[in-house]
Amino acid sequence: MPTTVLPPSTGADRRAATTARPGGRSRRGWSRSRRQALTGLAYATPTALVVGMFFLVPLVLVGWMSLHRWPLLGAPTRNAPDNYTAVADDELVRSAAWFTLRYTLIMTVLLFAVALGLALLLQQRRRGVGFLRAAVVLPMAVGFASASLLFLGLLSDEIGPVTDLLRWLGLVEGHVSLTSGSAGSALGSTVLLVLWRFAGFNMLILLTGLQAIPLEVYEAARLDGASRWQTFRRITLPLLRPSVALVLTLMVTGSLLAFDQFWILTRGGPDNSTTSLVMVIYREAFVRLDLGSAAGISVVLLVVLLVVNVVQLGALRRRSQ
Repeated sequence: MPTTVLPPSTGADRRAATTARPGGRSRRGWSRSRRQALTGLAYATPTALVVGMFFLVPLVLVGWMSLHRWPLLGAPTRNAPDNYTAVADDELVRSAAWFTLRYTLIMTVLLFAVALGLALLLQQRRRGVGFLRAAVVLPMAVGFASASLLFLGLLSDEIGPVTDLLRWLGLVEGHVSLTSGSAGSALGSTVLLVLWRFAGFNMLILLTGLQAIPLEVYEAARLDGASRWQTFRRITLPLLRPSVALVLTLMVTGSLLAFDQFWILTRGGPDNSTTSLVMVIYREAFVRLDLGSAAGISVVLLVVLLVVNVVQLGALRRRSQ
């Protein structure tokens, strides 16, 4: 009977056989992948610690506080769900919620229209466009609180030049406070401040999206005889949808969390007509010294923000598909 003679195994073959693992992966490959995983974990650990310390832990604490009567100076006592039922019964919370929703709608529409108009106007490179872009973006360098104080001085009926200019033009008579004289003027002052401060920032995001659209698409539409409105509606807006989604999310979130402009400019007046939900949270926590009630309103506002953002992004994603 013939016998098969196997070739002698070399040292490399023996080392490969001893280091081989099930699945065809060597010990050296496993050590390399383990080292890469440990390196990635080392890079991610600082970020995870920061997120956990400054986001997850405060979020859990706020949820726990919302289930208790938690005075600023005193021992907390459990009162769930009184803080949540009190939100619906508080007239100030209801009026602040209605005002915040109305302000969010007005601010989102106006700010998006101004930002998109500026982006379309300053999209093409021509003489003077660089200067105009810098002028529009320049207010971003001013802090929001500082900008609010600046507008408070400009619109003051005692030292501000705006009321003097309006009296010289014959539009107003006597001393008129633009920040607290009436609900309409107070809201208009804050809207003007936010437009001045954030129009350039949102314009920059939309301008980046516009410049990412290939020029060949516009040339093909021009050859097909498409008008400017058809090109804008059929090409620009669909291809700009990711930037629009980001801008609208930032606008809605920022408007629902509005605080600085109302606290500095109007103090929530006149007669609480410009009191936002965040101002109510501040008053509950640091004026009435009831942290539990403030935490309950904060949790409700957080849930509203999550629902609004999910619905908004879902609608934009469905339209893009």
